[in-house]
Amino acid sequence: MSLTSSDIYDSMAHMFAVIKTGGKQYVVTPGTKLKIEKIEGIKGDSVSFSDVLLTSDEKKVSVGTPIVEGAKVTGTIVSQTRDTKKLIFRFHSKVRYRKTKGHRQPLTEVQITDIK
Repeated sequence: MSLTSSDIYDSMAHMFAVIKTGGKQYVVTPGTKLKIEKIEGIKGDSVSFSDVLLTSDEKKVSVGTPIVEGAKVTGTIVSQTRDTKKLIFRFHSKVRYRKTKGHRQPLTEVQITDIK
């Protein structure tokens, strides 16, 4: 589940953070479930994200340059899954070349528990 900008503005009184993992950035709040690039671990393991780009609580906003010093987001692994199949189709005209390939990206579903 990803938050939209309107969700962020509605929840400005609550704590949220922007984390970076797997080359992507995610806006998270405590209790958020999100699917990220696969990280090692099994169901129930604790995970810590130290690349926190922004934190916000009821009183102040901290923006990192590039990361916020001392900030940490923790969560637990809910499941290790794979995404839906993406089809890759290669085609060369006039030479009867057609090749179909499939790919399922491994994902980790994480539930955010705490922002420090």
